[in-house]
Formats: sequence, C-alpha cells, structure tokens
Amino acid sequence: MSHDTHAHAAEQDVVEAIVPLMPIVLPVAGAVLIFLLAFIAVFMA
Repeated sequence: MSHDTHAHAAEQDVVEAIVPLMPIVLPVAGAVLIFLLAFIAVFMA
C-alpha cells in the first residue's frame, strides 16, 4: 500500500516540475504550429 502512495507522490512531483515551464512551452508550441500551417499553405499553393 505504501508503494502505491509513493508512486502517486512521484507522479505529482513530475507534474509540479512541468507546470512552471508552461509559459515558455505553450507559446513556442503555438509558434511552431503556425509556422507549419503557413509552410503547408505556401507549399500547396
């Protein structure tokens, strides 16, 4: 039973480690997505 609790606590720590990076990751992902869509539009035209 304690093993399951430890595994859940470790998973929560990973999520808490990623959350501060969201203000950087989301705009970069959006920029990459817009660039890929524009590239496809130009390539198909």
